[in-house]
Amino acid sequence: MSRLEAKKPSLCKSEPLTSERVRTTLSVLKRMVTSCYGPSGRLKQLHNGFGGYVCTTSQSSALLSHLLVTHPILKILTISVQNHVSSFSDCGLFTAILCCNLIENVQRLGLTPTTVIRLNKHLLSLCISYLKSETCGCRIPVDFSSTQILLCLVRSILTSKPACMLTREETEHVSALILRAFLLTIPENAEGHIILGKSLIVPLKDQRVIDSTVLPGILIEMSEVQLMRLLPIKKSTALKVALFCTTLSGDISDTGEGTVVVSYGVSLENAVLDQLLKLGRQLVSDHVDLVLCQKVIHPSLKQFLNTHRVIAVDRIGVTLMEPLTKMTGTQPIGSLGSISPNSYGSVKDVCTAKFGSKHFFHLIPNEATICSLLLCNRNDTAWDELKLTCQTALHVLQLTLKEPWALLGGGCTETHLAAYIRHKTHNDPKSILKDDECTQTELQLIAEAFCSALESVVGSLEHDGGEILTDMKYGHLWSVQADSPCVANWPDLLSHCGCGLYNSQEELSWSFLRSTRHPFVPQTCLPLEAVGSASNLTLDCLTAKLSGLQVAVETANLILDLSYVIEDKN
Repeated sequence: MSRLEAKKPSLCKSEPLTSERVRTTLSVLKRMVTSCYGPSGRLKQLHNGFGGYVCTTSQSSALLSHLLVTHPILKILTISVQNHVSSFSDCGLFTAILCCNLIENVQRLGLTPTTVIRLNKHLLSLCISYLKSETCGCRIPVDFSSTQILLCLVRSILTSKPACMLTREETEHVSALILRAFLLTIPENAEGHIILGKSLIVPLKDQRVIDSTVLPGILIEMSEVQLMRLLPIKKSTALKVALFCTTLSGDISDTGEGTVVVSYGVSLENAVLDQLLKLGRQLVSDHVDLVLCQKVIHPSLKQFLNTHRVIAVDRIGVTLMEPLTKMTGTQPIGSLGSISPNSYGSVKDVCTAKFGSKHFFHLIPNEATICSLLLCNRNDTAWDELKLTCQTALHVLQLTLKEPWALLGGGCTETHLAAYIRHKTHNDPKSILKDDECTQTELQLIAEAFCSALESVVGSLEHDGGEILTDMKYGHLWSVQADSPCVANWPDLLSHCGCGLYNSQEELSWSFLRSTRHPFVPQTCLPLEAVGSASNLTLDCLTAKLSGLQVAVETANLILDLSYVIEDKN
């Protein structure tokens, strides 16, 4: 008989952010994500103490998914960042760091949460309005008729992930492949509403990165023996394809969507096999050239199809079903009954291919909106990180196609935005407050905390003890190495700003980041000739950055507004 225990009362804690334990935990999370940020970010190894898979990464998606978070406040923060990353793929670390900085900065001010939240919303609205405006000085248009800006965008994502362990030559090669793979998913004769295809990443581990390549169509991995058994097809027209999502193994327990009628006294196995052969005869009479099955095909049916020069490939797996449906135009067949002529699709051709030690059956499409990116890297750890990075880059390109703008990266957007907010709140506070009950003094305090949080994100890019400067004309970021002399002629030490748009030979003046200085107007309306002349820009995805900014501020406001945390201990 089980022992009965009285229910424990729920644990109620007021003002959770005043708890030293909560502040310490938030500080630890902040230090962890901050140390991962940027091209020189430090890697983290995540593993179970009892053994098993070890994840080496600096990416927020991998980092947060492997963390076991128990405190409710940390759960709110990490889940918000994970939701953002699941929708936009990029700017996860930026979101987490900014959120932690905002919470930390406003706690020192002693203002009421209501005032802080209201003013944070005003400043967020100001930021989003400016970044979307035509006068924005850190937003550039993306021209899809040229690859220059698109390559810069992809390259910026790859170089920000040090665990990929790519050389400069490898970065350029993979960037070009990712862009090509993305462009292949865009229909050639697209008008109006575009339906993109899909890029499939095929693993080729323990190979040189430079051996990576992109092929139109779908690669199905097979053994060399299986490939040798497939009959070659020589046909001048497209090949007719049938795609099955049910098993063709003759398993009585799984007959798909249809039914098998069995007469009294007849063997069930023989009845199902007769049904399969009847299906095979229909496929042959319908002049099908290629039969693809998600599950298993019965050996007798395979032999029957091969005898009639029909290629049969089974064990495709559920992952390839959607891409195959898109590429071939088939409707997956889910029963053993009669097949509708509308269910068939087609491919342009088929062939075999070998890459490294792997053999593939290559389906070549009529229109190349489905492609395979054969991705190589030296080891499992580097390949896993590179795969995640390539998926991020492909998603960012899709977002950019919907909203063809990019933000200057390398920390320049954050410093420029901080300079713009300081100038706006100092010179035109009424346009921000409007009819709000908050005072200008409160606005100045919150604006400084907000700008300091943005600049702290930028400060996270430096991990080796160097200094960060901002210029007083554009409001861009400039890095100085740790071993540089304290008093020096800045143009001799500086080459380009963080995004690479401006060089130090211009007549500029600099100040240290977060140093006391009079608010200035950063130059707006970015000149297009300056963008066109720059060949190696560091860029961020506008859509992902705007979402990250919004999620960071709204999550910080939510956490700051918490008065009680109630935990059920049963």
